Amino acid sequence: MAVAPPGAANDWLGLVEGSLPVEDAARWAVRPTCGAVVTFVGTVRDHSEGRDGVESLFYEAYAEQVRPRLAAVAEAARRRWPEIARLAILHRVGHLDVTDAAVVVAVSTPHRASAFDAARYCIDTVKATVPIWKRETWRDGEGWGTCEHDLVSVEDLAPQAVAHRGAPPDVPGALRS
Repeated sequence: MAVAPPGAANDWLGLVEGSLPVEDAARWAVRPTCGAVVTFVGTVRDHSEGRDGVESLFYEAYAEQVRPRLAAVAEAARRRWPEIARLAILHRVGHLDVTDAAVVVAVSTPHRASAFDAARYCIDTVKATVPIWKRETWRDGEGWGTCEHDLVSVEDLAPQAVAHRGAPPDVPGALRS
């Protein structure tokens, strides 16, 4: 799985088993032409909607579809913000405890506004388009995450429709997550 930076490529995309290389992704994104690097790290919290006492998560993915969908997210972000120098989108799979990093997005651009906007776009679009599911274990049981939604393709997701909390818009014919 994608643990080492991709050499000369400007996109670092993939699934990771084990700890995410958060600091490595942030360092890798730094470029001499860029004055901004925004790093978003999504971590496991101790609750979810209607569930207190979350103790751990287990992420699984449709691995064959993750890489092409992450590439589509990166391509769409680069079309919208052509000034992006480097872009990392890495998602963890397997068992995670509370406070573990589940996803990291790192974006470098010449100025901060586009770096913040691109990072937010990427995480929201990943949540809406990439087939990754979480199973939660909490004090009184376990089950699939409560944020079930239809997956959509990046092409079907209008840029202005990416919601702040990763909830996808209603798109007919979307894949079920």
